[in-house]
Amino acid sequence: MNAESDERDWGAIPAKSVSATGDVTESVAGDVAEGVTKKDRELGSRAPGFIKASRALHLSWQVGVFVVGLAVVVTGIIMLPLPGPGWVVIFAGMAIWATEFVWAQLVLRWTRRKVTEAAQRALDPKVRRRNIILTVIGLVIMAALVGIYVWKFGITMPWKIHE
Repeated sequence: MNAESDERDWGAIPAKSVSATGDVTESVAGDVAEGVTKKDRELGSRAPGFIKASRALHLSWQVGVFVVGLAVVVTGIIMLPLPGPGWVVIFAGMAIWATEFVWAQLVLRWTRRKVTEAAQRALDPKVRRRNIILTVIGLVIMAALVGIYVWKFGITMPWKIHE
């Protein structure tokens, strides 16, 4: 529950960069090439100022955010084996926690980076070709196994319609 680390000293001089749309953004000098703005790097509580002003109110705010995030994450975990978007709900709960807790912000950054890397790897033509070949081989094996089963045992329905 580290909410005191709202501002970080990144040890670099802020630099201005202009995006393709003409927007000027302030970023840390080493991150201009990566496109990471200073706002992306801020960690800590995003509670309104009047809540941060009172320690008791801020602590109760954090408890409320934790309980709501926990309920959403538990709902997502329950949805994993059941029909429903389990992973999406889990990440929504993590996003709720990330509004208040640094550890959740770091987990979401790591997850976002890994998903982006996986998406870039999946778009690689060699990887796509390999995945298509493996899928076709798997489908051929499954079709052969089903064919052998039907040839050996036949198709029998568990109910008796003809009676």
